[in-house]
Amino acid sequence: MARPRPCVLVVEREGEEVRSLAAFLRQHEFEVVIAHDGESAGNALDKRRVDALLCPLRAPQIEGLALLAGARARRPGVCAVLFADAPDVELAVEAMRRGAWDVRSHPLHLERLLATLERGLEHQALVERVERMSGELDRRRGVEALVGSSRAIERVREQVRQIAPTRSSVLLVGEEGSGRSLVARAIHHASPRRDERFVWLDAAAVPPETLDAELFGDREEPGLPPAAGRAELADGGTLFVDNVEHLPAGVQLRLLRMLQDRMIDRSGGGSLRVDVRMLAATTVELGDEVREGRFREDLSYRLDVVRIALPPLRERPEDIPLLAEHLLRQLAREHGRRPRAITRGALERLRRHAWPGNVSELVRTLESLVVAAPGRGAIDVSALPEPFRDAASPAGRLEVSVGMTLAEAERQLFEATLAHAGGNKARAAAMLGVGLRTLYRKLEQYRLG
Repeated sequence: MARPRPCVLVVEREGEEVRSLAAFLRQHEFEVVIAHDGESAGNALDKRRVDALLCPLRAPQIEGLALLAGARARRPGVCAVLFADAPDVELAVEAMRRGAWDVRSHPLHLERLLATLERGLEHQALVERVERMSGELDRRRGVEALVGSSRAIERVREQVRQIAPTRSSVLLVGEEGSGRSLVARAIHHASPRRDERFVWLDAAAVPPETLDAELFGDREEPGLPPAAGRAELADGGTLFVDNVEHLPAGVQLRLLRMLQDRMIDRSGGGSLRVDVRMLAATTVELGDEVREGRFREDLSYRLDVVRIALPPLRERPEDIPLLAEHLLRQLAREHGRRPRAITRGALERLRRHAWPGNVSELVRTLESLVVAAPGRGAIDVSALPEPFRDAASPAGRLEVSVGMTLAEAERQLFEATLAHAGGNKARAAAMLGVGLRTLYRKLEQYRLG
């Protein structure tokens, strides 16, 4: 597919100079649109995508700075080159400040102008590519990172969409490996604070005696500046404290003050005002911790303003195929491997597993396949770790109930046999006693593909 020619809007009074400029640009593979006053230039900007703008800083019926603002409003990265007479130095500086790529003097040197346009358009393409990549990264880290089609995960996604734009504290409750940190990042990246820091502290991974300094800053030493704690580092952004139930009583009190007064007290003395969005996560019920006297009730209220309950993976098995395929692509990129498909039979074995370690266990299992499994073909049952290969297959038994249609019973038989055969269609056809053409016809009929 041919790359479209860059569109240049030339705004200039009629005359030989503008005709020569247009002919020169067309000769160098530019699409040229000519406007002779500000009104027609504004109409041109409304009707089409303009890559570059060439116009005088000031001329009869042409206000260059106004056109520059209009072009940038429609396309922030537009490559604008304005023309100025030598005395208009202050106006030229103002144009550059407002986003012009360059300001050139009359008479125009066409070859130099061409070089300026090429550099400006290269820069424009680079900036827009970075913006696209940044947007894609935000999508991957935001709500779209929560992969699945189950009602349970859709409920979590909807909660994230609703609460992310606010500054409300959020408590994430879920088992180990259920994706608490992933949801916390999704909230941050879907929030107005996405360009600020996301600071994470796992309270269970830090010795209790150092949690105070870790969260609120090191003790001040004479002659040395205090080391900033996680709360100070998160100023303007988001602070995520995982396993919050492990915070000692003194740290809970300091955290409560931060949430109430937006102030932190350093270990060695002194206070600092901070603006922090608070996210916390726990594997236990904080109400039980309060009743046992291990957690402050007032802090629990402050943290549990909005609660998101994360479902364990075993409660949403329908998400496992989507998750597995998504993670295999992601892991292949991380390890520099060629992406590999996975057979229906292998996906069925994954779907039937209990996953006590939740999504984290699934990630570890798939990572071992990406890194260690030989071959370039699709990952089948034989490539799975031993527990998955040895798992008893429900394909050995079918429950057919009275009232079930013959078509439904046949559909279940074909689906279970194909899964038992690890997705191998020739083997499944042999087990069923039908030809391959019949098998393919039945798979298409029942949309088992």
